Amino acid sequence: MRILVDYRPALRERTGVGEFVHELVKALSAQADRDAGDQVAIFTSSWKDRPAPALGAEMPSVHIHDARVPVRILAWAWNRLQWPPIELIAGAHDVVHSQSPLLIPSAAAAQIVTIHDLDFLRHADQMSAEIRRDYPALARSHAARAHGVIVSSQYAAGEVTRELQIDPARVHVCPPGRPDWADEVRVRREQSPRRKHILFMGTLSLRKNVGTLLEAYARVRASRPDALPLVLAGHRTPASERWEARCGEAPLKGHVTITGYVDSARKTDLYADAAMLVLPSYEEGFGLPVLEAMSCGVPVIVSSRGALPEVAGAAASPIDPDDADGFARAMAALLDRDEGAGARGIERAGEYSWTACAAAARRAYQSAIEVRRRGSRSGAASS
Repeated sequence: MRILVDYRPALRERTGVGEFVHELVKALSAQADRDAGDQVAIFTSSWKDRPAPALGAEMPSVHIHDARVPVRILAWAWNRLQWPPIELIAGAHDVVHSQSPLLIPSAAAAQIVTIHDLDFLRHADQMSAEIRRDYPALARSHAARAHGVIVSSQYAAGEVTRELQIDPARVHVCPPGRPDWADEVRVRREQSPRRKHILFMGTLSLRKNVGTLLEAYARVRASRPDALPLVLAGHRTPASERWEARCGEAPLKGHVTITGYVDSARKTDLYADAAMLVLPSYEEGFGLPVLEAMSCGVPVIVSSRGALPEVAGAAASPIDPDDADGFARAMAALLDRDEGAGARGIERAGEYSWTACAAAARRAYQSAIEVRRRGSRSGAASS
């Protein structure tokens, strides 16, 4: 099977989607090298950004199709015109896997789209210009024309089948795996048990519900002036301006750090020193920081919305995202004592692997090829 995976989200800063596609490709190539015999290739496009030189050494059997084409021009042509077909850029493949809800046009390959969540439908005004322009208008029709849809959780599968009216048989759950650097972080935590901060990891968008986290942390500090500082690690957004202003005022002033985007090295340092990870999101299609934290032995506190209860399992007791008192009590309890939360997280994280993710993706590719062969599409779910 000749597999082409859209690598563009990982070309620059590898946030959640970028991390997903990078690790998926690495696992697919390892599986192909070991026993599947597949040909795995990636596609990138940018006028100025090129794949990292180390990428070839990290995945030596993966062929890299690097097009020096401006991202915005290609995205507009693909999204609006469904042209040019990928074959003109990267040659023939059996399946092409888009990392967005919108198809990569192809003359002959089975087409897969990825839908991690539906926030682009519910809060389009908070998205980037391209997503605001194209995703709400086109996602339903593109998903209906796709030969398969990949999601990262059972929660996301339910959302996609219900709201986009996609046949559940065409929706494939491919959960991400635990990071390969987690064991090193766990060793660091065992060697240096002193914790330095409470951690939030993720883009500072409205759906992350950072306002409730700040309110909860302020209540913790009111009862415990010696509480560890809070670190908000992730991209700033227009929505985060209000939270940044609040962090400059009492009682949070001097106790909250906003880092902006963190690279892999900085991320592992933050997990190594974290007393806990708190993710109070209103919506998550998966919640990769929760899996990362659990893999490192960092206790997690999560909201009861989206896929977070599914991902955390028995490692956390989910809290309503508007319950600042509930988050404050949970944070204070973990500051006093772990109560085995870190060990429960390690056990839960052991259920996730990139090998399993790649195997699930490969099954999705085979299914999509069969759907294309039969000449049927995902279409609407039957009533």
